This record gives sequence, structure tokens and C-alpha cells, in this order.
Amino acid sequence: MILGRENVADVTLSIPEIPNVPTEVVNIMGVQVPRIQIEEIEMPNKPLYGYLHTSARLDEATDRFQNVLMQILKLAEVEGSIERLANEIEKTKRRVNALEHIFIPRLNATQKYIEMQLQEREREDFFRRKRIKTIMEAQKQ
Repeated sequence: MILGRENVADVTLSIPEIPNVPTEVVNIMGVQVPRIQIEEIEMPNKPLYGYLHTSARLDEATDRFQNVLMQILKLAEVEGSIERLANEIEKTKRRVNALEHIFIPRLNATQKYIEMQLQEREREDFFRRKRIKTIMEAQKQ
């Protein structure tokens, strides 16, 4: 407000664009999450505009903006990590539910069926052996 809209617009023309933000991917428990390398971002230490037509308020605003920009980058990193981890947690929940409610009951039912079939075969085999024994005893007599 002190400088006016036009003067601030003129000053912003001398400010360079925000440099490319270096990023990398970090593995957290098998999940690839983004990491912003804030330390490698080069921000100018002093204003790149002339002091003649500006005030100290603009300098303060510039410094605060740079601080806020760094905090926004940190927030973006944390938010991206949280989002990816949350997606992976949801996938894992679905898998666990599928295991608990579908696959494990099916496997238990299959196990029970196999055990019953084996018991049935064992009874049939026992009966068959007993019958063969009686037939052989009958033939001996």
C-alpha cells in the first residue's frame, strides 16, 4: 500500500523466477515418497531491485515471502509423503480384508474338505482290508 500497485509491479519485473526445485525419491517401508532438496535451492541473499524507489516494508515482505516459500516447499514434501503413504495403507487394508474374509475362509473350507475326504478313504480302506481278511479266512477254511 505504501509503494502503490504500479511501483510494486515494476519491482517484481526485476525479481528472477523461482529456480527449479531439485527433488529425489526416498523409499520409506517400500513406498516411494518424494523428497525436496530444500538445501540446494539458491535464493538471493539481497534484493535484486534498487533501494531508491522502494521502502523497508518491501524488503521485509521479500524476506517473509522467501521464508514462507521454503515452508511451503517443506509442506509440499510432507503432504506428498503422507498422501502416498495413505494410499499404500488403503491398499494394504484392502488386501488384509480380502485375506481375512475371502481367502482364509476358503482355505479353511478346503482344508476341512480334504481332511474329510482322507478320513472317508481311510474308513473305506479299513473296511476293504477287513473284508479281504474275512474272504481269505473263508477260503482257508
